[in-house]
Amino acid sequence: MNTAIIVAAGKSERMGGKVDKAFLSLGPKPVLAYSLMAFEACADIDAIIVVVRKDQVIATQGVARMFGCRKVQAVVPGGSCRQASVRNGMKECDPDTTIVSVHDAARPCITPALISETIKSAKRNGSGIAAQHMTDTVKLVEKGQTVSSTLDRSKIWTVQTPQTFKYDLLARAFDAADINDETITDEASAVEKLGEKVHLIPSRFPNIKITVPEDLHIAALLLGMQA
Repeated sequence: MNTAIIVAAGKSERMGGKVDKAFLSLGPKPVLAYSLMAFEACADIDAIIVVVRKDQVIATQGVARMFGCRKVQAVVPGGSCRQASVRNGMKECDPDTTIVSVHDAARPCITPALISETIKSAKRNGSGIAAQHMTDTVKLVEKGQTVSSTLDRSKIWTVQTPQTFKYDLLARAFDAADINDETITDEASAVEKLGEKVHLIPSRFPNIKITVPEDLHIAALLLGMQA
């Protein structure tokens, strides 16, 4: 069984003010709805768990119903940090879950095809992480705004979500992080720290993350809406 965990429990601090970006309007729908609908449409996903702030649980259930997301099995409150939120989602997974795909609700341009590619990789290799190869020249700045060196961009990728794993592998990675009292910013980092290989899946379509207000306009253009 393949289960998606869609995470929307962050504080959205860079959006300015007390804003929950998962519920901002992106065209005719809230940002969260686009991810829900993409995972709903993906034939390789059997169930969806949504992790949100405690005060948004009821609203999220309403969004799932409104947009026909029948695969949503549970909406649960997030934790104090990302790994705690993902853990909360994993606890709600069906016992038959063997593959878990973690996705940021703030990436509304995700496609069912990319989700499926990460799942196929996870089944084969243990992991499948959406990523893009860096095309810009990358500078290392160690202090202030003065360049220290130029990095080899041929070896640099930016990682995104979904980040998909065999369930047992991700559970072991989080167990190790908890034992070592480590804060993990993405699931791939936890798996890397186990000494396990992490496999990248190139994103062929822009898969931007809504971080600042201007990103809403970019996402609208990518999704074919009027900005």
